[in-house]
Amino acid sequence: MSAVAEPGSAALDATPFRGILYKVCATGLFASMSAIIKWVGDDYPIGQLVFVRSFFALIPVFLLIRWAGGLKALRTRRPGAHLLRSLSGITAMSLSFSALTMLPIADATALGFVAPLIATALGSLLLGEAVRVYRWTAVAIGFCGVLLMVQPQGAQGGGFLVAGIVPLGVMLALCGAFFTALAQIAIRRMSGTEPSIAIVFYFTLTCTIFGALTLPFDHVIPTGWDILLLVMIGLLGGFAQVVMTSSYRHAPVATLAPFDYVTMLWALLIGYFVFAELPRPLVLAGAAVVMSSGIFILWREHRLGIERARVRRAGGAPTPPAV
Repeated sequence: MSAVAEPGSAALDATPFRGILYKVCATGLFASMSAIIKWVGDDYPIGQLVFVRSFFALIPVFLLIRWAGGLKALRTRRPGAHLLRSLSGITAMSLSFSALTMLPIADATALGFVAPLIATALGSLLLGEAVRVYRWTAVAIGFCGVLLMVQPQGAQGGGFLVAGIVPLGVMLALCGAFFTALAQIAIRRMSGTEPSIAIVFYFTLTCTIFGALTLPFDHVIPTGWDILLLVMIGLLGGFAQVVMTSSYRHAPVATLAPFDYVTMLWALLIGYFVFAELPRPLVLAGAAVVMSSGIFILWREHRLGIERARVRRAGGAPTPPAV
């Protein structure tokens, strides 16, 4: 749900347990944000939800900017790349928010985990990355898990069926995962020259502007507790980003990446205790397949990174092929 950049550099502090704790807390904050979006989603238009999610998230984001050295960290020579990444992220956010209003929170969360699989395939097609038999096999197995989850009898709710086969909420979640993958590809292209805080800031700012432009055409004036809930959507998302960024100061990406899937546990707990939702067996089975495939791809990429680093240290011999 974050759809933001993560630091790719080595950890500054060798305290991995603290990094893992921060990462788990961040996933809980993101899951809480999703729960509020689901709670109020039927009463407010998506554009307004995108606006409050982004506008109030700017408060914690400015804390990140201060920690990163101030406004100089926002300098960029690639405004077009930031715009492309932001448009992909805005589309992903809008589709994911729509899916949350139609599906059980655990179903929507599980379908969002398809994004890394799509990004692996797109990395080969758009970036020319070498993806060979092991990772292609993991992607194929992961999409088999998707087929389990998208069965109408396996997905609760979701509105009417698209082409009489797939619930609309499921289709929106999968489209959201696709655009999340596009955003991840855009971030990969920028990561060599753009600091992560700049990517986060320009994305959040663009989402705020986009959401604000929709308000004159469709908005609902909140009252009572809804005001607090809408503000909390943005604050939770923004502070989740702060906590997640802090986690990468204590442990490397390869250590923390698998803990993204703790979000599924939070979603199951929130779905059961807040919304009285219990995912059906096909959804849980499909989610397990998708998450297993994603973890394997993370592990494989980590191993290949170690091998490439070893080759470079040995004197610049040809990089071993990716498999």
